[in-house]
Amino acid sequence: MQTLKSDEQHIICELCCETSNREKVKELILEFVGPARLEEGCIYYDLYQKIEDTNTFYILDGWVNEKAVAEHAQHSNVARVMEHLRPLLLYSPKITLSHRMSDPS
Repeated sequence: MQTLKSDEQHIICELCCETSNREKVKELILEFVGPARLEEGCIYYDLYQKIEDTNTFYILDGWVNEKAVAEHAQHSNVARVMEHLRPLLLYSPKITLSHRMSDPS
């Protein structure tokens, strides 16, 4: 699938939890990764844990265009995981949408 860099959308999703829920939250958000990487339009999908606050996680993902982002948001795996994840979070996921400014290399 050939795409234009200007069409790409990149997401930073912040998820925060209590220490008592950290391992379960980590287990659940890892369930996003494999299926998302198989979705048409996924450029990358990675999970990170903040070093100085291990109760904070980030999902960094890139998509070929806005349509791919919308389709990902409606994917059945996202709904399934969020059903179990949402009650364990301190607040709703913080989503930041962006466009790539540099060439990937």
